[in-house]
Amino acid sequence: MVQKNCVENKIIIICGPTASGKTALAVECAKLLNTEVISADSMYIYKGLNVGTAKPTMDEMQGIKHHLIDVVEPTENFSVSDYKRLAEPIIKNLHNQGKIPIICGGTGFYINSILYDLSYGNGTGNLEVREKYKKLAEINGNEYVYNILESLDPDTAKKLHYNDIKRVIRALEIYENGNKKSEIVDDFTPKYNYSAYSINHDRETLYNRINLRVNLMFDSGLVEEIKRLLSSGVRKENQCMQAIGYKEVIEYLENSLSLEDAIEKIKLNTRHYAKRQITFFKKLSGLKYLDYCPINQLAKRIVEQI
Repeated sequence: MVQKNCVENKIIIICGPTASGKTALAVECAKLLNTEVISADSMYIYKGLNVGTAKPTMDEMQGIKHHLIDVVEPTENFSVSDYKRLAEPIIKNLHNQGKIPIICGGTGFYINSILYDLSYGNGTGNLEVREKYKKLAEINGNEYVYNILESLDPDTAKKLHYNDIKRVIRALEIYENGNKKSEIVDDFTPKYNYSAYSINHDRETLYNRINLRVNLMFDSGLVEEIKRLLSSGVRKENQCMQAIGYKEVIEYLENSLSLEDAIEKIKLNTRHYAKRQITFFKKLSGLKYLDYCPINQLAKRIVEQI
């Protein structure tokens, strides 16, 4: 039994790249600690997106309660600030029960929103503004949109390249929400006493795991899932359809890609995403890397360190 003074303000973070085994490890830790898991995955939040997100099944959850899964309709937008708003009361409630919350996921911005007081532009995303600047970039080029940001918030523009169009557009969203990104001051002092862990795989092993997962997604009905979502009124422009796996299958359904090319493109994009996740989490202070071994052994090692 974990002592109460160890529980207060304590959280465990299981993070790292996709297909590394985070969910299984979080479940084993939760079983040992008699606690619950809070998902930090930007796609698990959507109802109906199961196969392409590798969302854990009830069997995989093994009776452990998982929060922030299936909480948003696939036609809705969801921001980091929305995640923070939903996650913080769950953490507080678990602490009040004498439990250590386990945060599990690969969306680094979600995890940072829990750990630190970050503004994220003091508001939710604005799809209308985002689409406006996306179209301007498509018509006039990335540099044209970058020049708009440079005229409105030059300090932020100096930190960005015009081809980093996603962040350029996000800075313009923030500006149109009434703030300059350059004037927003964030506090990177952790709000919780946290321990963070990532399962370490060599690159070849991780890529093989990714490739096998993508094959399993297609065997499990990914194309059928996306057809069902589209027929239910979800549009390819919706936020959830921008996820890896979904956008490539839509290209296949629109005859822009063959099925074989769509599968290979998903594998490639997922590998690239995993590299970005690894780079992101390297910046997380105190992150401990665990060499892969049976999951129950890894979980015991984590619990012993509390």
